[in-house]
Amino acid sequence: MSCVRNFVVSLLIFNVLNLCAQQRLAFEPAEWDFGTIDEAAGPVTHVFRGTNVSDRPLVILNVVSSCGCTVPEFSRRPVLPGRSVEIRVTYDPMNRPGAFDKELTVFDEEKRPAARLGVRGQVTPRERSIEELYPVDAGAGVRLTQSFVNFSTVAHERTAAAAVGVANTSGRPLRFELVPQTASGFVRTEYPQTLAPGVAGEIRIECRVPSESGRYGTLRDVLTLRIEGADSRVPLVTHAVATDNPHLSNEISAPKAVFDKYIIKFGSRKRSERNVESVFTVANEGDGELVIRSVEAPEGVGCTLRAGQRIAPGAVCAAAVTFDPSLPDYGPYAGQLLVVTNDAARPVRRIRVTAIVEE
Repeated sequence: MSCVRNFVVSLLIFNVLNLCAQQRLAFEPAEWDFGTIDEAAGPVTHVFRGTNVSDRPLVILNVVSSCGCTVPEFSRRPVLPGRSVEIRVTYDPMNRPGAFDKELTVFDEEKRPAARLGVRGQVTPRERSIEELYPVDAGAGVRLTQSFVNFSTVAHERTAAAAVGVANTSGRPLRFELVPQTASGFVRTEYPQTLAPGVAGEIRIECRVPSESGRYGTLRDVLTLRIEGADSRVPLVTHAVATDNPHLSNEISAPKAVFDKYIIKFGSRKRSERNVESVFTVANEGDGELVIRSVEAPEGVGCTLRAGQRIAPGAVCAAAVTFDPSLPDYGPYAGQLLVVTNDAARPVRRIRVTAIVEE
């Protein structure tokens, strides 16, 4: 036990000595608190003053910040032992409301850390313009906070909800209607039928997939915003991937899908080639039967893995992926296979397909 204790003490002493050896510049203070600053007032600056505490000249090669919002200015002139140096640090609070705590590392001519500096503070947010709060211009004086809602995965019998802000910047009351253009049948909306001038509201969107629907994979809904009877130029799009409900699965005999590849590279392919092929495998390392719920491939890509396939515990299934170089444009190609299984821990897998299409 004493040997272990002595080793630990020696290691701590070594680390302290090593840190001191690297501390070639001493700043007092090495941290600066800007306090509360106003975002609208613009950038703030502090000048750190340090001393070369080593026994040889030092050159500041670089000062690296943990964020692009913090910009250092410094000289690369040699600093003699015992002489001082200044590093000017400017923080830009624009579009960064709230607390901040940034670190800067000073590197010497040997590319080793010579000192560390820090700045912190609290940014009081400025008043946002209507264009910033509602960046999407839907036309007719209507603005939205967003035009795309990504629910990510939506498990059966669970409700995913989101809100899209809508503002009437016109000088008159406006009537609204959301008209389904592409409908999955699982999306419901609530929204104000009318909005007075200068008033903002919310479009509530919910997605719920019943278990008995048997629906898996991508759900994409496109909603047209109709304003005073005229269709907006910006549709409202929702995206989700329907999966099994993990709480309805059998945890004792659960399947576990293991893919041997998550990227398939076809390399350079001539436009005249047809359906080049590559293979990946899906293994079931769980205790329950693995069921392929959905397989989605982009145009030009095929896959022999099919919805409804079952893989027994301990078994491995090989699947072929085909690529048709005659369909995409010339140049780099990147597509994606989407596979949904009943693996409750990780139901959605994405396999990237890449190629370069040549003449």
